Amino acid sequence: MNLIQTDKRRLIVGLGITGISCIRHFLRLGLSFSVLDTREQPPEIEAVLKEFPNVDIRFGDGHSEWVDGANEIYVSPGISKDDPLFTTAIARGALITGDIDLFANDVTAPVIAISGSNAKSTVTTLVGEMAKCANINAGVGGNLGEPALNLLSPSREAYVLELSSFQLERCSDLQPKVACLLNVSADHMDRHQTMMIYHQAKQRVYRGAKHVVFNRHDHLTTPLRTVDVSIKSFGLDIPDLGQFGVKEIQGQRHLVKGFESLMPVSDIPLMGDHHILNTLAALAIGDAAGFPLTAMQTAIKKFKGLPHRCEWVGDVNGVRYINDSKATNVGATVAALKGLSSSVSGNIVLIAGGQTKGANFSALIAALKPLSYKLILLGEGADTIAALASDQHEIFRVDTLEQAVSVAESNSKTGDLVLLSPACASFDMFSGFEQRGNIFKAAVAKLESNHQEATQ
Repeated sequence: MNLIQTDKRRLIVGLGITGISCIRHFLRLGLSFSVLDTREQPPEIEAVLKEFPNVDIRFGDGHSEWVDGANEIYVSPGISKDDPLFTTAIARGALITGDIDLFANDVTAPVIAISGSNAKSTVTTLVGEMAKCANINAGVGGNLGEPALNLLSPSREAYVLELSSFQLERCSDLQPKVACLLNVSADHMDRHQTMMIYHQAKQRVYRGAKHVVFNRHDHLTTPLRTVDVSIKSFGLDIPDLGQFGVKEIQGQRHLVKGFESLMPVSDIPLMGDHHILNTLAALAIGDAAGFPLTAMQTAIKKFKGLPHRCEWVGDVNGVRYINDSKATNVGATVAALKGLSSSVSGNIVLIAGGQTKGANFSALIAALKPLSYKLILLGEGADTIAALASDQHEIFRVDTLEQAVSVAESNSKTGDLVLLSPACASFDMFSGFEQRGNIFKAAVAKLESNHQEATQ
């Protein structure tokens, strides 16, 4: 069914960046629609009303009859498809969908769809850089940066989309040229309730894909259906023919495709095995998309990573400080610990805690167990993590991130690594992971400044 050519009442629910992209999309198409946001005062509401003075927009509760009468409801990713707001509409047979199905209805160029519990922003950005180095006009966004609908243009030659589980759970017909699921670990359990439901949402990235790329170290990424699909895998081990991995050649580790060396691992500017794995994923995706190897190699050598993703912040008195504020779930922090531990000669001083999203922190404690570490905890999740941690290790409780950095400095020595990798969301104390990371970076910069003054 063509979603946008039916003569029905369309309703957009949610005035975040995705909802606003839906408004602009419908206006471009000249279609009638209405908008609802259940908040009385959504952020930036004055700017929204100024931009769309002729759009029928309503706010707050008390509009259930309005929702019940809609035939097509386009819901922002932050609102659950099971929200009671839609119960009557669903019973009446209304279509409950999102921006990705609207995008799929209009897109004409090949789509690369990337999902995963962790690293999807990094890999999406790197694949976008590969396309740029190959002189391919690619729109890069989705859950990252620009909403998918904002990227649509007749001049596009490809699209590289990061897709969240919230987007995928209501996406039915994207049919990407290449689909990749990087990893699956527990996240958003407050929304999805069970790992099975979450896993099913993530697996939807593969629906209709011509080429599938998965992580052979993570069985939850293995596609459940493989009929008429080209399959590539990536991993840190020696790969089979046509697959992507790592092999030692003349005493040096190389990224390889089967028996073919692609480039030395030393050409990757970023530190840690998790970055090697991300690079392999991007290579497998780019290979499936038909990108030239030289363009992919150039992009990899230039890529410095994203802010707040295992971002080097500074060295103070022989101690490295790493900002991994984007680690908003346990899996991301576990990946950071595994990726960075081999390069640390001393302790890892981990700063963690925040909004738990119903997470189980057992995997975090298991990842810490073989390491020499100290733990600094803050936020809502501090008690939960502390209860699982070993009494044999030093655990500090703090009230602010600035205090956490100060405690870290006082309890670290040359060769140690201070890692902000919270394993939690940030909204209990901050506006988002960006603000959390920026406060950490500012605190470390102050440490550096004080150290320089003391040594002059």
